[in-house]
Order: sequence, then C-alpha cells, then structure tokens
Amino acid sequence: MIRHNGKKTEFWFLTVSAVVLCVVLFLFPDYVPFGKGDDNMFTVSLNGEEVGVTASEEEARECFRMARREIAQTSDTPLFIDANLEITGEHVNWGKTDSERDIVDQMKIILSKHELLTLQHCYSVKIGEYIFNMASADDIKSLLNEVLEQYDPERDYIVHVRTDTEREVNALTYEVLTTSEQAKQEEKQNQLPAAGIEQAFSRLFEDVKPAVGKDFEDYILGLQKIDFGEKIEISETYLPSNLVASLDEAKADVTGEVAKDAVCEVAAGDTLSGIASRYGLTTQELIAVNNLSGEDAVIRPGDVLSVKVAEPKLTVLYTNQEYYEEDYKADTIYKENSEWYTNKSQVIQTGSPGHRRVIALVNYRDNAVQSREIVKQETTVEAVPEIIEVGTKNPPTYIWPVYGRLSSGFGGRKAPKAGASTYHKGIDIAVATGTSVMATSGGKVTAAGWQSGYGYVVYIDHGGGVTSRYGHLSKVLVKVGQSVSQGDVIARSGNTGNSTGPHLHFEIRVNGNAVSPLSYLN
Repeated sequence: MIRHNGKKTEFWFLTVSAVVLCVVLFLFPDYVPFGKGDDNMFTVSLNGEEVGVTASEEEARECFRMARREIAQTSDTPLFIDANLEITGEHVNWGKTDSERDIVDQMKIILSKHELLTLQHCYSVKIGEYIFNMASADDIKSLLNEVLEQYDPERDYIVHVRTDTEREVNALTYEVLTTSEQAKQEEKQNQLPAAGIEQAFSRLFEDVKPAVGKDFEDYILGLQKIDFGEKIEISETYLPSNLVASLDEAKADVTGEVAKDAVCEVAAGDTLSGIASRYGLTTQELIAVNNLSGEDAVIRPGDVLSVKVAEPKLTVLYTNQEYYEEDYKADTIYKENSEWYTNKSQVIQTGSPGHRRVIALVNYRDNAVQSREIVKQETTVEAVPEIIEVGTKNPPTYIWPVYGRLSSGFGGRKAPKAGASTYHKGIDIAVATGTSVMATSGGKVTAAGWQSGYGYVVYIDHGGGVTSRYGHLSKVLVKVGQSVSQGDVIARSGNTGNSTGPHLHFEIRVNGNAVSPLSYLN
C-alpha cells in the first residue's frame, strides 16, 4: 500500500512540474532551462560596460558584428573605434537571456561614445621625396595647372588627371595636353569611332605635322611643350582630415624653394669664396660639402664641386621657340710660324663682330636656360676673324753653367773694386779655378778668347735674339763658329781680367739687353 501511494505521489510531482514549466515558458519566454555540461550562459561586456546575456559565445560575437556594421552604414568614411569585447561564460540550470536587438542597440551606444577617428577619402601626392595630401582629383588638377600657368599664362596647355591603368592599386596619373588635344580627347569620348575608310582618313589627318617654315615669318613663336621636372605619383587613400591640404596650402608648399643638390664646374678665375657666394653658401659650408682641406684648398678649371641651389619642390620644364638677333664672333685663325718659339705670337689681323638673326628652341627649367637648339639663322653682317701668327718651335731651356755659391746678383750693387761697375749685368758664381763651365743652352759660339776686363770669355748665340756670356775663365775649350749642345763643357773657370777672386761671371742677353739670368735658369 505504501509502495502504491509512493507511485501516486511521484506521478503527482511530475505532473505539477510539467504544468509549472509550461506556465513559466508562456509567461517568461526569455527564461530557458539549461542542461548539464560546459558554460551555457554568457555575459557580454563592451569596453567594460555590460550589454546583455546570450546563450552562446557565437551569438555575442554576431551581435558585435551587427553593431559595427550598422554604425559603419551611417558614415560615408571609414571609422576608427576603440572596442574591447569581453564574453564571460558560466554554467547554470536556469537563466534569462537578452534579445539580439537589445544587445546590438546597447553596443551601438557604447561604440559611438568611443569613436576615435573619422578618415577622409583623399589622394596622396608624391613629388620626389616630398609627400602631401589633397581632397580630390579636381584639387590636384587645379594645383598642377596653377603651377604650369606661371610659364603658360595663355593656358595653351592643360593638365589632365586620369586613372592610372598600369598600376594595380587605386592610383591616378596625369598628362599635359594642348587645349586642342584636350578638345579632341573630349570629342572622341562623346562620339562613336569612325568606321572603315572614314576612320583611316581621320587617323591620317591627325598624324599630319605642319611643315617647318622656310622664312622667319613662317615660324610659330612661343611655348612649344611643357611638363614637370619631377616624377609625380598619385595614390588613393584615407586619412584624418587635418592631414589633407587645401589648394592654397599645397601650392605654397610645392612652389616654395628648398635647397637641392647640384654641381658646379670650376672656371678660370673662380675662387672658393666666389663660388660659395654665387650659390648662397658660406665658404665653410662649401668646404664641408666637398670635404676640402680648408680655404687654401687648390681648385682648378674643370674641377666639379657639389653645391646647393634653391629650387621649388616642383619644377617646370618647358621649351620656347624664340626669335632674337645677336652679335657674334668668328673663330680665331691661328697661322703657324716654325721659326718662332711657342711663347711668341702676333696679331696680324684684328677681328670684328658680325650680326645674325636666329630662330631657336630654348629649353628652360623654371626661369633658367638649360640648352638651346638653333632652328634657323641668317647672317646679316659677316664677322671678320682675328688672325694670330704663333710660333711652333719649343723655346730653349737654360741650366746653371756651374754649381757654386751665388756671390753677386744681377742689377745695382756696390763696386767690388776700383774700376768695377756699380750695375751688375750678370751674376757671379763663386767656384774654384779650373771648374768645368757648361753651355747653358744649345747654340753657336760667336766669340772665344781674351776681352779686357772680362779676361778670357766665351759668347754663345742661342737663336731668337738670346745670347749668353761666360767671363773670367782660366781656359777656353771651344772655337768661334762651333755648335754646342746644352751641358757641353766649353771652358774652365778662373780669375782672369778685372776679378776679385776665382768665380764665373755669367750673363744672358735678349736682343742685346742684359736680363737677370735667374729668370731663365732651371
């Protein structure tokens, strides 16, 4: 009986439990029973704030993805948001979860409070090593056109900015077109291409180039082509708005001058201080850039020095076809004379400038001329060349006739003894009697023997009006008319004539006039 009653009691308990469960599920649908096992209820927090409870970790992450997606849809630009999602699991037998919509809305509120940065769609422009950012392709086009207008005030050329099809990333490129090319390009875009023979004729006429003019009046003067001097790269990007430059800011930046590396070729007469001043440097800066030893460093014509020049970040290369008139000089004509030494020359015809008319293509970098190509020129007055006769024979060299002590120099002096001259027409070299005396240079002996106050002497004619004299000799070893070479022994030194002691008196004369031998001796 007790057992029977037990079964009835158990049945009653199960029946009541089932009824209660149905009532709870009907009245509180968010409460769900959980079975045994791992974590089955997850508390979700975002940036430290609790946003709700989910039945699974994946459901929490899906809510987070939905919240981010819905916020992103409200902005035209990418957003940076500080977001730290935390999911804490626990095991319960009975619990309440929040609806997906409520959790997403709570997440959106928190994400909005932690928005860090809004990025603006823009373009990054790289010119050499210099980078700046602009808001749109139209702004870049306006900037480049304004830079060109400095050298193209008539706006004959226009910068066209388009998608760069050769690069994989989202990038733009540019091309400089004439206004007529721009118009043709727009016309082609708006029209269907010609077909068949019509298309062939169209291309034929497009390729026709105007004939080069034969008369000066036939040439079209002015700007012929224009472009930028640096490589320009344009890439699409997203950046904070404070990093995007306005048109005026960008123009001021790219046209502002900066110091750029350049080279300078040293010309005749150049000095370190002069070169430094020409390029706006101090002498010490020029020395440092070129690793020179100091202000006394030797520079020669043709040497190349590194310098700094002030140029804008974006330079413009352009070519003008120009007409001008100029005076010019004819090339000097040199007439060789084998009888003259190379140090002798004489103008035999004075030159005079000519005059000519010129058409030239002149290449500029900003305002500096880089090169020119003469297209047409016409001489109106012929230049008369200067004619100079020059010697081709190497001049003689002169060696010391003896090696000894210089005892008396050339020019004014105190008379060494009574009867001696106070103006010395040579030099005295003190040597022992009998020292070998050599010919100072090659030539022909014109005198050899006794000559009053000079004692025994030798005279040699070296040609070109130059002669040498050797006095106070003890012995003469050559004869008149004899040819000698430089270094040949012609006599022995001595103390003959009006002499105060053993020495050699040595003279050099040019066209009969005594000159200082020290200016000629090697």
